[in-house]
Amino acid sequence: MKKQLTIYIVIILAFVAYNQFFQVQDERVNSIINILFASFLFLYIGFVAYTVLKRLKDTGKK
Repeated sequence: MKKQLTIYIVIILAFVAYNQFFQVQDERVNSIINILFASFLFLYIGFVAYTVLKRLKDTGKK
């Protein structure tokens, strides 16, 4: 679980770094990149939640 949280923190830091230092000048392209980045963040947190629920379910059967 620690591995997934570390990856999530790195992704968040990359998102913040992109928005602070590496933005694209074209506003439309920048918006698309931000939307894709945010979508990936939500997808990954969903994966982490699924993994936690799966582990909880597996420990309940034992």
